[in-house]
Amino acid sequence: MIRRADGAEFTLSSYSRKHRVPHDLAHAVTERELGMPDGIFGCIAAGAIFDSMQQTAGKKRYDAKRRSARVLKGPNSIGLSEAITSVIHEAVEHDEATPYARVREMWGVTQPDPCPYLDTDLDRATATLRELSRRWQTNSDPLVFPWPKKLQAAGTGR
Repeated sequence: MIRRADGAEFTLSSYSRKHRVPHDLAHAVTERELGMPDGIFGCIAAGAIFDSMQQTAGKKRYDAKRRSARVLKGPNSIGLSEAITSVIHEAVEHDEATPYARVREMWGVTQPDPCPYLDTDLDRATATLRELSRRWQTNSDPLVFPWPKKLQAAGTGR
């Protein structure tokens, strides 16, 4: 379940069944811990609605589809987020060390400038996903994962 700052609530169906931990959780952790404002969850915070989302509560915006399209057509880092998230998720799934070199390699595939993430950033993202993975697997209580207001895609207007 996703609860946006505007009061809208959504369920997010995951299509991945091959991992112990949902890939969407890996996205949320990676994007939050690395400070990516325009990855999948920053775009959702700004008003994007993906096909796998269903609104379950809150007032539906009259311009929800246009707003979502505007957010997704704007500059974003969804592809970069997918690449880096996949690497961190895979390391956690297989109980491997923090994948410093692989993250930097994936960055280099999509970006011309040097990777801005320090080893401490990557350690934090990997450790957080490991901890939430343990909680997800051992506790049936809802997993609350706060999203910082500052991590929201730009260009949404009002």
